[in-house]
Amino acid sequence: MGFRCWLLVITFVLSMGFHCELAGAHGRRQLLQSLEPPDDGVCTAVVSPQGYECQEYEVKTQDGYILTMHRIPQGRGGGSAGKRQPVLLQHGVLMDGMTWLLNPPQQSLAFVLADNGFDVWITHGRGTRWSRRHESLDTSNPAYWAWSWDELASFDLPATVGFVFQQTGQKLHYVGHSMGTLTALSAFSEGKLVDKIKSAALLTPVAYLTYMTTPIGRAAGSAFSGEMLGAVGVGEFDPKGAVGTNYLEFVCAMPGVNCYDLMASFTGPNCCLNYSTVDMYLKYELQPTSVRTLVHFLQTIRSGVITKYDYGSSMANMVAYGQSSPPEYHMPNIPHHLPLLLSYGGGDMLSDVKDVQLLLKDLQKYQLQENNV
Repeated sequence: MGFRCWLLVITFVLSMGFHCELAGAHGRRQLLQSLEPPDDGVCTAVVSPQGYECQEYEVKTQDGYILTMHRIPQGRGGGSAGKRQPVLLQHGVLMDGMTWLLNPPQQSLAFVLADNGFDVWITHGRGTRWSRRHESLDTSNPAYWAWSWDELASFDLPATVGFVFQQTGQKLHYVGHSMGTLTALSAFSEGKLVDKIKSAALLTPVAYLTYMTTPIGRAAGSAFSGEMLGAVGVGEFDPKGAVGTNYLEFVCAMPGVNCYDLMASFTGPNCCLNYSTVDMYLKYELQPTSVRTLVHFLQTIRSGVITKYDYGSSMANMVAYGQSSPPEYHMPNIPHHLPLLLSYGGGDMLSDVKDVQLLLKDLQKYQLQENNV
């Protein structure tokens, strides 16, 4: 990746100054209030009013999920003719692609990149507002939600990256946030995508979660609360729905968890959110995900090892993987020729510095450059 693109990414991280993995809240009750966004699509509601060209595409994964992608092919000034370098923006858990668009143009990475000559592609993961269709399953069917972040790495990323590669005829730069870093690293470790990716910028990388100190995450992990949801047949976790609000009430009632400042409870003290910013984020976020995805994260917290989803018994794992325990993702297998930028903050309680250091230790043999922002 050229110096200019690295600089833009780093500048974005510094200017935002916060981890928006679970964007929102100056209080638990504020989160529980469901603020419905307009029915207009992303282009009509957010991108076009800012003066940018916007295109919408549908991409089908190998396992039948129909995903929406949005493209900002150029900046507000139009720019010179010719091919522009494509860049794909991949959001984190409980978010969707709107997270790259909700700030003013000079502070939203999608707009910043478009204004600086890039062809910007934005994903919306399966189960989120714009990607809730399947070739045969409805979201009311628990089978629709029978996936974890394994499937995002195995199916969603290959589908979206492959589509951009096919449309543009170019290798692309990848920018992932939080879970968007984990799914990319997992795919890279298995040799997926590397023939189509020019470089990857990983913002607040999440891989190891051993040293995570966020009170809500720790409480949820120790209580096995994700498995509790799965045990009663709940497939979808919607933070704004009844299951999500009841779950949050349950976790917030645990000893040692203070949900008055919800953002701090998830990611640590935050300098840069105010009430108007929070209200804007809550209008469009949080987004649903599968219960299995949350359980998968809890498994990583408890085991300290990055593995595929554990089905809970030797027999079930044997059926799924041909072995009694879930296979590991071996991060040192990531090809040494793929440039990676890891950007993380010293006060993030979710993507803890010690956990990032564990990941960097895995990657050090390939002499990757560490950028501690």
